[in-house]
Amino acid sequence: MMDPAIIEEAKKLLIDADKDRVLALARESLAKGVDPLTLMNRVFVPGINAVGELFGRGQLFLPELIKSADAMKAVTDFINASVGERTGREQKRGTILIATVKGDVHDIGKCIVVSLMQANGFTVHDLGRDVDTERIIAEAVRVNADIIGTSALLTTTMPQQKALEEALKAEGLRDRFKTMVGGAPVTPRWAARIGADAYAEDAQDGVVKAQALIGQHQAA
Repeated sequence: MMDPAIIEEAKKLLIDADKDRVLALARESLAKGVDPLTLMNRVFVPGINAVGELFGRGQLFLPELIKSADAMKAVTDFINASVGERTGREQKRGTILIATVKGDVHDIGKCIVVSLMQANGFTVHDLGRDVDTERIIAEAVRVNADIIGTSALLTTTMPQQKALEEALKAEGLRDRFKTMVGGAPVTPRWAARIGADAYAEDAQDGVVKAQALIGQHQAA
């Protein structure tokens, strides 16, 4: 069981966007023998969730949110590297390309999704936020992705997810990739309406759906 003090410290450091001290906490915890995946799931994911909640209540603003997400990305990269060192060159479950769509600069939810996807053995290429459709497709082709995941946090940017589906069809690439959509205003009905292969309610659901989609993709 994780020490509650460590959980609270991680939460405070992520809220403060103190990247150096977040990384120091991760190093210290791993040095004490804490399992990397436990550290991620029990300490840092709850911390970044707290950041998202504060932003949702208007107690944090976008520049602060972006800095916190950057700190979370740094610690995610560090912990995932440690997982690789401890387990060796493990077999990857599949390749996922993920981005927040054009016109949307919200990043916190996607950051959590990326963290859990990587922790569960997926190779994840994170294009960041405010990414246009053309770049998403070009990068998916370049990295030979199994899944393209897009996040939209605003109702005004949700049509970009539909635009991706249409562009993939127009370029004859729709059958090459599985697609998954998520974000606060996104629903299963929206996913079905635009022709996406899956809807993810949250990060953990995204992992489950990705595992299912990878199985379908590899069997095709």
